[in-house]
This record gives sequence, C-alpha cells and structure tokens, in this order.
Amino acid sequence: MGLRTPLYETHIAAGARIVDFGGWDMPVNYGSQIEEHHGVRRDAGMFDVSHMCVVDLRGAGVRDFLRRVLANDVAKLTVRGKALYSCMLRENGGVIDDLIVYYLDDRYYRLVVNAGTRDKDIEWLRTHAGAFEVAVEPRFDLAMIAVQGPNARQKAATLLDADLAARALDLGAFFGTGAGQWFVARTGYTGEDGWEIILPAGEAADFWSRLHGAGVMPCGLGARDTLRLEAGMNLYGNDMDESVSPLESGLGWTIAWEPQDRDFIGRAALTEQKARGVPRKQVGLMLGDRAVMRSHQKVVVPAVGEGEVTSGTFSPTLERSIGLARVPSQTTDRCEIEIRGRLLSATVVRPPFVRHGKIAVAL
Repeated sequence: MGLRTPLYETHIAAGARIVDFGGWDMPVNYGSQIEEHHGVRRDAGMFDVSHMCVVDLRGAGVRDFLRRVLANDVAKLTVRGKALYSCMLRENGGVIDDLIVYYLDDRYYRLVVNAGTRDKDIEWLRTHAGAFEVAVEPRFDLAMIAVQGPNARQKAATLLDADLAARALDLGAFFGTGAGQWFVARTGYTGEDGWEIILPAGEAADFWSRLHGAGVMPCGLGARDTLRLEAGMNLYGNDMDESVSPLESGLGWTIAWEPQDRDFIGRAALTEQKARGVPRKQVGLMLGDRAVMRSHQKVVVPAVGEGEVTSGTFSPTLERSIGLARVPSQTTDRCEIEIRGRLLSATVVRPPFVRHGKIAVAL
C-alpha cells in the first residue's frame, strides 16, 4: 500500500483505476483517458495533486537563502503573490527537483515541490537553511486540486468565497492569492488556463464534489501526462534528474546568470559546462508512423550520434505520437527512433506541441 492523499476514498468511490506514482496510490483515469484529455482542452477538468508537497519557508534570511539554493533568482519577485519556476541543483549541476516558489512577503516564501522528491527536497532545504536562520515547514495538513481548461476558472470561482473569487479571477499568469488556509494560484501543468488551489486537507473531498457538481470533469494522471507532454513540459525523473543539468534538459531559460556575483549552488558546474559546450540538448519529436514513442527508446541521428527518448506518448490533439528526447547538440530537423527493432523516421520540432488548445507545430 502506498501513500494516500485526502481524496483517495473519493477516487475509489468514483471507480478510478489506481496506480503507484512515486510511492503514492493515485488515480490514472476514471473512464476514458482520451475523454479526460479533451475535457481539459475544451472545457474544464480537475486533478488531485495533493501528492505534491507545499513547503513554507520563513525567516529574515529567506530571500538570501533561496537565492543560494535555486538556479533562478527570487530577487525577480517584487510583487506579493508572484511565482517563479526554478530548478534546485546539486553542486555538479544535476537537478534535485524542479519547483514553483511564491513570494508572499519579505520573510515568507512558499514552495510547491514534486511528490517523488519530497523527502530529499526537505532534507536538502533543511541542510542549507540553518546558515540563514530559515524555518522549513512542510505543510502536510494541506491538499491541492488543479482545475484546468478554458472554462476552469469561471466554474471554480462560483464555489469560492466571494472576495477570494474576485481576487483570484483578477490574477495574472503565475500569481497567487490567499484567504486563511486557502491559496489560489494561476498556474498549471497542462498548457491551458486554470488554477491550482491549495486548501485544508479536511475540506478537499467536499470541494472536489462541489467542483464535479459545477461541471468540472475528474481527470487522472494519464490525461495529466498527455496534456503536459503536448504542452512541452518536463516530468522530473523522465526528462531531467540528478544525472543531467538544466542546460541538457531544455531548462536553460530557468537559470538566472545575472547578477554574476550570485553564487547559487551548481553555478560553477553549469558555467564550466557552458564554456566547454553542452554536448546534448532536449528536443521535441513527432513520429510519422502509427507506432508510439516511449521513454528510453533509442534515438539515432545519422552521421551525428545517438540519443534517447525521455518522454513519449500518443497525442490525442495531434492524433500521432509525440515525445521529448535528449540528443546530440548537432541534431537538426530529422532523426530515427528504434521501436521494436525498427528505425522509424521522426521530425524534430521545438515544443510546445499544443498551447491553449491550439496546435503549435507544423504537421
């Protein structure tokens, strides 16, 4: 038996198919995964993301602490509620985790970290927090529900306190606002508009039920994966981990190189790698054949070298297989994927494949 979110019994009662995900018993789908996928793209869907961990950081030195442990720079956050996406790195430049950090006030920031990396993240943060006199508080008392899709915010707003709903509807992208233990952020992992709503664990089942009643479709991890891959978003453990740097994982844009005197953990290793020349890069792939790309399949780039598919699936929106791959930096517009002993031709593209419901690549 794995770890369970406050919504586990709700998922069971709804007939969800439960799978292990990073040690958690999570719903992969409730019925048709394709219908769940299209429900988010066309209307509104919801996901239980309570397996992800909210970590509150408090203290006079919290800003300096985060400027040390994150590759992106929280000094960019000057308006309360603003969020930033960043990697947290080892000294060798390997990715411990990718996360979102919210600036709530000068002594208080909030992180949302991945489920499978939760324990090592908390240990890493606590190891480095002492020198800055920062308190690291995992919020195991909270749940999180993502409502995503073109109509998601409007449907969810009807269920929030009127003042919170008004402020939440007024949020720009990558901003959050709270009321008591509730926190609403205009963030997501689908390439669609929507909110991620943090709330007390004891209130999650009732809110989930009311969302369903308001016409928001329950969706599992299967649809979440096809949606995030269409949106060109990385999955920790697949597309990056401690063995690769952000420069090799399509995440170079998350590194704040300026100011040059900010000595974040991993900076020296990334600087050296950049100076030598990064040998591999992340690309998007589209397959012309009816086969489906999967993680760890070999990528062959004729006259250049080999790489590996890091994430692959069938795209319900494009109606063909898409993937992310780590390939030699000299790779251009074509490659081949080894699937069941055959080399199949693939087109190299720049993600995202789909954004806000519209196809973003040439078919």
